[in-house]
This record gives sequence, C-alpha cells and structure tokens, in this order.
Amino acid sequence: MTAQLVSYDPSNGEKVGEVTVTPTSDIDGIVAKARVAAKEWGALDINKRVELITKALAGIEPDSEKFAVLLSREMGKDLRRSSGEVRWVIKGGVGNAESARQALATRELAGGSLMQYRPLGVVAVIAPWNYPVAMANNLIIPALVAGNTVVFKPSEETPLIADAYVKKLNSVLPEGVLQIVHGDGQQGAALVESDVDMIAFTGSQATGKKIMERASGRLKRLVMELGGNDPLIIMADADLEHAAQFAVASSFENAGQMCIATERIYVDDSIADIFEKRVVEIASEYTVGPWDQQGVNIGPIINARQHEKIVAHIRDAEAKGAKVLLGGSDQPQRYIKPTVISDVTPEMLVETEETFGPVVAISRYSDIEEAIEKANHTNYGLGSVVFGGEGADKVADRLEAGMVGVNSGVGGGADAPWVGAKQSGFGFHGSADGHRQFAQVRVVSR
Repeated sequence: MTAQLVSYDPSNGEKVGEVTVTPTSDIDGIVAKARVAAKEWGALDINKRVELITKALAGIEPDSEKFAVLLSREMGKDLRRSSGEVRWVIKGGVGNAESARQALATRELAGGSLMQYRPLGVVAVIAPWNYPVAMANNLIIPALVAGNTVVFKPSEETPLIADAYVKKLNSVLPEGVLQIVHGDGQQGAALVESDVDMIAFTGSQATGKKIMERASGRLKRLVMELGGNDPLIIMADADLEHAAQFAVASSFENAGQMCIATERIYVDDSIADIFEKRVVEIASEYTVGPWDQQGVNIGPIINARQHEKIVAHIRDAEAKGAKVLLGGSDQPQRYIKPTVISDVTPEMLVETEETFGPVVAISRYSDIEEAIEKANHTNYGLGSVVFGGEGADKVADRLEAGMVGVNSGVGGGADAPWVGAKQSGFGFHGSADGHRQFAQVRVVSR
C-alpha cells in the first residue's frame, strides 16, 4: 500500500487532504528525468524561458482565491495574509523572472572577453512551511530562468498548497522541468544525496549543516537561509510610538513564525517603562483565532511540537526571573496568546534561541555599547534593527547581520538580496547577484 502524507488544519486538527509520499527509491529516477529535461530547457533562449514562466505564473490568477483558502487551511495564517502571499507569488515571481533575465545576460568584459551565465543542471529546492509557496517560488523562478530544471521538496506540513502550485505551473512548463517530491526528512536527505547539481534550502541551522555534509562529496552548490534570532535596539531618542508598533508587529507577524521576526528587544533604560507599557497596550489589541474568523491577527502554531517549544521558552524565562507583562506560559492548545515578557537575561532560551512564536522579549540596557554587544552575541545574523535618532546609523553600521533596518524593518526593496550573515546564511538569493548564483559563470576569451 502506498504511503500517504496527511495534511491537517493547525487551528483544529481536522484533515485537509493528503498526497502520496514519494518513495526514496524513486528519487534518483526523478532526478534523472530532470537531467534529461534540462538539455532542452537549458538550450531554449532565455527570453522563451521567461515567457513560459510568466505564462505559468499568470495561470494561478484565476484560482488565486482557492489557493489562498487552501494555504490558510493548511498553514493557519488568516485569509488576508494568505491572499497576499499568493499575490506575491504571481507578481513577485514575474518580477524575479524579469530581473533574472537581465542579470543572466551575457556581458562583455574589458579586453573583449565575454562573461556568460550557463545552466548548472538540476537544482533541488527544499522550502519551509511558514511561507510555503512564496519562499519556494523565490528559489524556483531564478533557477528555472537560468536554464536549470528543478526538483522541489516542500515541507511535510504544507504539501497540498505546494502540490497545487506545481500542478498549475506544469500546465505550461515542459514535462520534467519542474517536479515535486513529497515526504519528510528522509526524502529531503535522499534528494540532497542524489545527482543534483545545486541545493537551495530554507530552514533550520541544524538541517543546513546536515545538508552541507551530505553535499560535500560532490561539492554541490549551496544557497541556504538558516533562520534568525533577530535583535531590535531602541535608543533613548527613538520615536517610541513607531518603535512600539514595530516591536509588536514584527514579533507577532505570522504568529511569530517568520525568520525575520523580532526575537530580542534591547531598550534604553531611561525610556523602558514607557515603552513596555505601550507595547502591552498594542499587544492586547491582537486577536487570536482560526484563519476564517473576522479580525484575527494571530493564527495557530503549525504543530504541537512547535507549540510546546514556545511554551517551554516562556516557562524557562518565568523560572529564571522574567516578568510576565501579558500572556505567559499558560496557553491554550494550538494557539499562543499575545505574550510580552521583560527583564530578559542572557541565560534564558528566549534570548539564546529562535522562539518562532508571538512573544515580545524585552531587556534593558544603560549603555549603547552593551546593547550592541548583546545584539551581536549570537551565531545567527539574518536581520537586525535599530530605532533611534541621529546616532542610529552608527549603531546600524556595527550590527552583524546580512540585512539591517534603521527605523524600519529589514528586507530592502523588491530587487534587494535576501541574505544572512554568520550561520544564518550560505550564499543568498534575490537581486542580480543572487540570481547569478543559480548559474555557472563562464568566461569566453578570444
């Protein structure tokens, strides 16, 4: 009997649907099929590839509402956020395709040599559950534009929306250009060890390190984003209302299940009382509930394991002396109520690890040097933010992260790279330079 991967609604545990698990013994054959397809796909003119990709993405538009509902049911985020993600897949995907086309155009170098960007071959894309189509799309599109074929392994938490996305694109793309593999870590490991040329992965540090080990035998190309433990520094002369609004919104977005969510807040002691009071007021206005409930801001946590982790982090902070200003470790099943804790210290899990839940964790500082040191004291380095006046730019310049925000969130513009420093990233994607990582550079001299 063929094994099935069942998808559940995280808001109530009800079955949403199921897909067939890909036997690990089939993965080599899938990759071989992708390699055959890569010959014709890579030989196509890049303009033709972009034309087909754009047409495939446009095909999602008539079913965008159905896509959004499925995404909400499977992942838990409210319909407004799911609809926004689906719109981004279409619009952002088309934008990525066009910017990749420009980035991969042959360039003439000084002296007459040509810089070409050729296909690598077969790219494995392994994507997470928190933005299950957007994050995958951001990797799949530049890989395809570069002339590679793709084998996509989505998270086992969100297989249905991934399957719908692939089927829609495959109604336009040639056979074998984009294939999907369903399963858990076993399928992921088998795909990494298969005859692929590149692995593009978004997920945890621990898994990223395992991928590097398994990919090392053939020195496979890697682009990996490995999460964050993002700090926010609030200086004495910051716009407190703006800073408080951002602190809550960034901590609670997608129920805190976001790699660039604010995880650690360092606020100047002289304004900390006012800041904490305002944060609690704002956080108290957030509504927890299922995706189809009116006015919901915070949806369910993806699964029981992640829910237990968040509660454990809050409980650890309570046991070590943190002050609970809102919420706390007494939480309902499936959900985490808006939680604000203060007096966070360096030995607490909310300080040292990625909590990945709707928790605002605040500590105070009396000297900006102390705040900078604490913000940088981590092996993560995805994003860092500072709110302040005239000296904010100088503080930002010293923050050790791939993306830094000054009185703003991180992420840059539409064609800015998505890049992590330290152990939050290996390579990067987005932007002209990011798109080029999906291609083999070739210099032709005459």
